Order: sequence, then structure tokens, then C-alpha cells
Amino acid sequence: MANPAQSAVRGEKTSSPPERRRGFLAKCIAISLGLLAYAAPVAAGLVALLNPWRQKSEAGRVLRMASLDTLPDDGTPQKFPVVMDRVDAWNRFPNEPVGAVFLRRTEGGVQALNIVCPHAGCFVSFDTQQQQFYCPCHGAHFAPDGTRLDTNSPSPRDLDTLEVEIRNDSEIWVKYENYRTGIPQKVAEA
Repeated sequence: MANPAQSAVRGEKTSSPPERRRGFLAKCIAISLGLLAYAAPVAAGLVALLNPWRQKSEAGRVLRMASLDTLPDDGTPQKFPVVMDRVDAWNRFPNEPVGAVFLRRTEGGVQALNIVCPHAGCFVSFDTQQQQFYCPCHGAHFAPDGTRLDTNSPSPRDLDTLEVEIRNDSEIWVKYENYRTGIPQKVAEA
């Protein structure tokens, strides 16, 4: 067995257990600091990736739609655009048209109907001569109050009504929501 002093003279390297431990600890510290430095950009990337799920939807907000004096007394529905901030994944578009509602006077106040047909999501229009709503996608007809006129209608339900509030005796406020299409139940979209 060689003497450590003789090995040093010959140029051979020997490492003692404390030197090996110091090397191991230095490597562990270097790896830990590298992982720590790598964690910050990974965490920032995860926050950016998951941001769309943290954003709140604008649907379900109560919006001022019109004034009572803009609606005819005979109950004919009038179409009004719905304008709000639209959020699409990472983008925000302020004051964008996101849909429309039909408003009409009734004996009890004002009725609001969503413009979207419950069958396939097409936009219905109101035929003033026939006094009924018409869906151009599948030909369904709805009464001015939104009820289906066809017994064999492909629409699974009547037009979707929306909550209405009259404020200051003249302002019409509507809780705007879209509902799932193709099902008989009125279920709000998430």
C-alpha cells in the first residue's frame, strides 16, 4: 500500500473523504440553485397559460338596453344590440357587440328575448307582416312572446327569455346570458 506522502511526490492525486463530501455538497448546491433559477420562468409560464381560466365571464351582467319610449305600444318586438367587453382567452376587446335581444312591451311591463334560436344557435328575425319570429336555419316560427308556433318544430324549446328590470321609470335593464342550444332545458352557458 502506498504512502500518501509518496503518492503526492509522484504526482498522484488522492482524495480524502472530506474532499469528496465537499465536492458532493458543492454539486448539490449548484443543482439546487439551478432549479431555483429555472422555477421562476416556469411559474410565470404556468400563470400565463392558466390565465384564461381565472378570468371572469361578462355573461350574466345586467346591462342598460334602451328606454321605454323606444318601444312601440302595440307590443311589436324591437331588436337591440348587446355591447360589452368580450374576453377571448388572453385577449380583451372592450365595447364589442356580443349579441342582441328583442324587447317588447307587454301588459305587465317589458319582455326580453335572446336573439339566438335554441335549436342550433342561429339568429332569429322578426317578420313584422306575419307578426312572428323566424329562424332562417331550420324554418321554425315563434310567436311574438317567444313560444313555438310549430308542433313539429326542430327547436327543443321556446325562445329564451331574459330577466328585465325597469329603473328610474324609463330605463330598461336586461340580464344578458346565452343558453346552451339543442337541449330542451334552459341551461346557461358557462
